[in-house]
Amino acid sequence: MAYSYRTLTDALSRAGIDEPAYEASLLLERFAGVTYATLMTDRDRLYDATALETAVARRLTREPLQYILGEWEFYGCTFTVTPDCLIPRPDTEILVEAAIRALPKGARIADLCTGSGCIAVATLVHRPDVTADALELYPNTLALATENAARVGVSARFTPIKGDLLGNGVDLLSSRAPYDAILSNPPYIPTADIDALSPEVKQEPLAALDGGEDGLTFYRAILRDYAPLVRPGGHILLEMAYDQAEDLKRLAAEYLPMASVEILRDLGGNDRVTHITLPKD
Repeated sequence: MAYSYRTLTDALSRAGIDEPAYEASLLLERFAGVTYATLMTDRDRLYDATALETAVARRLTREPLQYILGEWEFYGCTFTVTPDCLIPRPDTEILVEAAIRALPKGARIADLCTGSGCIAVATLVHRPDVTADALELYPNTLALATENAARVGVSARFTPIKGDLLGNGVDLLSSRAPYDAILSNPPYIPTADIDALSPEVKQEPLAALDGGEDGLTFYRAILRDYAPLVRPGGHILLEMAYDQAEDLKRLAAEYLPMASVEILRDLGGNDRVTHITLPKD
């Protein structure tokens, strides 16, 4: 089936896709080999390519656009993305930006539940003095993170570690501690809320979404078990849901009563990152 920019936009809109014009341009650029400038010049010109038809058919089933394209931009880097990883999102850039700003010279960081590796890799790209250990449970996902580190040229400072944050991960990292910071975008959606997610999000790895009964399972483990691996005066930066700030403050007060806590907001003005700074002594 042939599509023009206008007809593809209409088809995506009818499928309930939020930004149909934007996605139509990306699909046509990638799979029909046409430039955005050309699309804007003639919005009714038809493009007939098998790859385009296949990609559109996938998107109309609400498969995430990022998986169809096979890559996505995050903090100035292009990452390979597959169904083995959570899709990098702009809000997570708030965490990376805070890490880049807070880390001391020559810092060592641990990125827990690294997924695509976007947090650790983007931090390394913008802080060439920093090294990272990246913990991930799933081999295919860890391989993807390793590939992304190589793709942008930071492999020498990126160490992939296969381990379970809720299990053997703390023992694996203990032998490599201390760290100047722990960074993480862990699973944080309460189990009961998974069914209400959008069709696209429900096609991302469940293990990267499900944060347990109250959505706080991974935060408890990080603050209880992994915080002791951070040097005095070091940092813990955690992405969270827009409504979890008070929960994170409470957990920080319980496990790290002498630490300071700052809540950072995302591009939409919602609470998004908890920045915990440990006492210096």
